[in-house]
Amino acid sequence: MPTALIRRIVICLIVAAPAVVLRISGTEVAPVVDLFAFGGAIVAAAFLLAWAAEAAQKDISGALAIALLALIAVLPEYAVDLFYAFRSGSDPDYLHFAAANMTGSNRLLLGFGWPLVVIIALLVARRTLRRVNASSTRPHSAAAGPAAATALRLGAGARMDIGFLVILGVLAFAIPLLGSIPVWFGIGLILIFAAYLWRAGQSAGDEEEEFVGAAALIVSMSTKARRITVIALFVVSAGIILFSAEPFAEALVASGQSLGIDSYFLVQWLAPLASEAPEFIIAAMFALRGMGAAAIGTLIASKVNQWSLLVGSLPLAHLAGGGGAGLPLDGRQIEEFTLTATQTILGVAIILALRFHWIPALGLAGLFGLQFFVTDTSGRYVLSAIQAILAIVFLILHRSDILPTLTAPFRRPRPETAEESPNEALAEAADSDRDPRGGSAREAGAARADA
Repeated sequence: MPTALIRRIVICLIVAAPAVVLRISGTEVAPVVDLFAFGGAIVAAAFLLAWAAEAAQKDISGALAIALLALIAVLPEYAVDLFYAFRSGSDPDYLHFAAANMTGSNRLLLGFGWPLVVIIALLVARRTLRRVNASSTRPHSAAAGPAAATALRLGAGARMDIGFLVILGVLAFAIPLLGSIPVWFGIGLILIFAAYLWRAGQSAGDEEEEFVGAAALIVSMSTKARRITVIALFVVSAGIILFSAEPFAEALVASGQSLGIDSYFLVQWLAPLASEAPEFIIAAMFALRGMGAAAIGTLIASKVNQWSLLVGSLPLAHLAGGGGAGLPLDGRQIEEFTLTATQTILGVAIILALRFHWIPALGLAGLFGLQFFVTDTSGRYVLSAIQAILAIVFLILHRSDILPTLTAPFRRPRPETAEESPNEALAEAADSDRDPRGGSAREAGAARADA
C-alpha cells in the first residue's frame, strides 16, 4: 500500500477515534464535545467512503456499480436524516427535524457546490487557454484566449440526469401542497430512483475512468490488494457512520439548546456540511484537474438521489418508527420545501442547454447566501417567488432544450462520442482559437467553455 495512502487513512482513523471511544465506553460529556467528536468521525468516515466508492469503479462496471456507488456515497447524509425520521414516529418533537437535513443538504449542493465547481473549472480553463495561446503561432489567438472560457459545457450524457431532475423538481411542489410526504408518494419517488439507476446503467459507457487523490493511489495497487483495500474501507467507514449517526444527531439538538442556537439551524446546515464536505472536495479536485464536466455531473446525480431516494425514504422511516402513513410537515418545513423546490427548478433551467455560464453560477450562490439573511416566512416565500420567476426566464431562453430534456429519460441511450466525453475536457473555445498543432484535448481547451 502506498505510504501516502496509509498516511491519509491513518489521519481519518485518528479523527474518528474519539467518537469510537466515547460510544464504546458510554462516557457522558458536554453536548458540544459530542457534536465535534461524532461530527468529526462522520466527516472522516465520509472521506474513506468517497475514496473507496471512487476506486471501486475500477473493478465494478455497469448498473451494479452505479447502484452501489449511488447508495454508498450518500450514506452519511441518509444515516442522520433517517434517524430523525425514525424517531419522529414515536417522538413528535423530532418531526420538524425530519426533513431539515434534507432541505439543507439539497440547497447546499446546488447553491454552493454547483457554483464552486463551475468557477474552479473556468479558472482552470482560462489558465489553460492562456498557456495554449501564449505558445500559439497564430497572431489573433492570443486576444481571444483568456476571455473564451466563460461557460462550462456538460457532456451530452448529462441530459438524461437533468431530465430526471426536472421531473423530480416538478413533483417536489406536490409536497408543500399536500402538507406531508405520504408513504405512497415516497414509494413513487423510490421507483423513480430505481428507473434512474436502470437508465443510467444502460447509458454507462466503457471508457476508462480517471482517478484523483487517494482513489488514484488505491487504483495503482495490484488487483487483489486494491479490492481488499476497497472492501475494508467500505466496512470501516460504514461502521463508523452507523456508530456515530445517532449520537451526532442527538448532539446537534442538545448543542443548540445548550448554546442558545436554533437547533433546527444546526440540523439543517451543520450536519449537511459535515456529510457533503468530502463530495465537494473531490468534485473540486476533478475540476482542478480539467474534468469540470465530470465534477458537475456527479453533483447533478447527487441531486437526483436526494430528491428521489432520500425524500422517498423519509415517510417509510417515519412509519417504521411508529408513525402514520405519511410524514406530516409543519409550516416551517412547508416553507423550506417550497424554497428548495424553486431553487432546484432554477438550477435545471440554467443548465438545460448543457452550458453553465459563470454569471448564473454566481447568481445561484448569491441567492443561496441571501436566504441566511431572509429568515421570516413572508421573506422566504418572496425569495421562492424570485427563484421561480428567474427559472421561467431561463426556461424561455432555453425553450428549444425543454422537450429534448423531458424526453431524455425515456429515449434509447446512444454511446457518447469522444468529442462529448466529459472526462476529455474542461473548456470549449471557438474552433478558430484552438491549438493549430493538434495538442492534447486538455491543452487545446477541450473542457468546453463557450466564447
